[in-house]
Amino acid sequence: MQGSRQFKDFDEYLVPVEKFATLKLASELPLAVATDCDQYLHDRLELLEAQLATVNRMAAANDLPDAIITTASGLKITPLDAAVPDAAQAMIDQTAMLLPHLKITELLMEVDEWTGFTRHFTHLKTSDTAKDKTLLLTTILADAINLGLTKMAESCPGTTYAKLSWLQAWHIRDETYSTALAELVNAQFRQPFAGNWGDGTTSSSDGQNFRTGSKAESTGHINPKYGSSPGRTFYTHISDQYAPFHTKVVNVGVRDSTYVLDGLLYHESDLRIEEHYTDTAGFTDHVFALMHLLGFRFAPRIRDLGDTKLYIPKGDAAYDALKPMIGGTLNIKHVRAHWDEILRLATSIKQGTVTASLMLRKLGSYPRQNGLAVALRELGRIERTLFILDWLQSVELRRRVHAGLNKGEARNALARAVFFNRLGEIRDRSFEQQRYRASGLNLVTAAVVLWNTVYLERAAHALRGNGHAVDDALLQYLSPLGWEHINLTGDYLWRSSAKIGAGKFRPLRPLQPA
Repeated sequence: MQGSRQFKDFDEYLVPVEKFATLKLASELPLAVATDCDQYLHDRLELLEAQLATVNRMAAANDLPDAIITTASGLKITPLDAAVPDAAQAMIDQTAMLLPHLKITELLMEVDEWTGFTRHFTHLKTSDTAKDKTLLLTTILADAINLGLTKMAESCPGTTYAKLSWLQAWHIRDETYSTALAELVNAQFRQPFAGNWGDGTTSSSDGQNFRTGSKAESTGHINPKYGSSPGRTFYTHISDQYAPFHTKVVNVGVRDSTYVLDGLLYHESDLRIEEHYTDTAGFTDHVFALMHLLGFRFAPRIRDLGDTKLYIPKGDAAYDALKPMIGGTLNIKHVRAHWDEILRLATSIKQGTVTASLMLRKLGSYPRQNGLAVALRELGRIERTLFILDWLQSVELRRRVHAGLNKGEARNALARAVFFNRLGEIRDRSFEQQRYRASGLNLVTAAVVLWNTVYLERAAHALRGNGHAVDDALLQYLSPLGWEHINLTGDYLWRSSAKIGAGKFRPLRPLQPA
């Protein structure tokens, strides 16, 4: 194991000390916060004390919106009413009936006509684009629907395993998948209709478990959360506009929070994410700290929030109404002692010297007394406490997080439908092949989202043109994740006659009388 990237000495992963010192002196650290320790702590603790006083006052007066804190039963929050208005449901049904029926092959060809995403799959040596676009799309689809090259060659007239295998060897790589995905995410970002769902500044991430079967069983891990079968997790980030902008294959046994920052920092799209949502598995205090240092507002939906303790600054202030939730006082001296190490770690992650996930795994595996790990935890406790105080005051924040996570869960349903072959199990032994499966699946899901967005806009326009009332305020309830109109099975034919000309669109299905 000596010399392995994962097992190098912690310090070797980081920006060299001299380079860090130069950047700090020149005020050029790529961080989103004041880099002077006293200034930073003064600002955050002042804000924390003000927020604690406010929420304590509101809790004592029973003024927290849809929430109450009592000594007897702790925190109780009223669940959100997430019902879809009847008028919105009617519009969802009407637009769905207008979307044209098509094969997944036709959808991919049409989306490629719009975006040219296939041009990113360049030859490893010559950097040329693939000469046979149909062969390339067939190879991508074989990954996405979990069919594999052998079976795909049988389902695709005129194609052989040898041809597909050659194309995969020379044109399919992690980086070609990544740049092609960015092309589709950027196209979605530019769709005016996608603005009904968000402005592209918020996102959520979630892990989706796929069982490992056959040869891959030995590479799978077991996580009680997903049952007793071994599996792999595809950890995916999705924007508020439904674009799945990053995916990573991870071990089921590793906590989701390890990978949250990777997707936010290392995607290649034009999205500028400011606020990010996860479920309970997506947060730790280390993640809270690094998110803030790197300029992201972190908002996890924490299960059993009442058991997640608040940490208060040392001092005489008493917050009696919050007593059931207070877990202790902050140990700021650790932060002061390791301030430069914290900044150096965050700088290294931001610059890509090392991935966030690798460093979070290392920090999480250290014994409790590791100075940097403890200091970062204390910093995270400040941010976590501030976040919980916000959550208690703002129903709007709870709604945003809930809506963001629902988009991710709905995307998982589409991904499960696309990845249907081999019982939805991963059967590739090599990690590289498993990554291609995840990337192909994510790329095709992104293509479906873009195609649906374009045609939902046309459907809404058609309803208006035919005298139906279309309330702009209800368009947010439409979702580009439907697949009932898309044929995912059968022979995978790429008919050139099925091509839609540039600037042209498929006719919508006929409108039912109002």
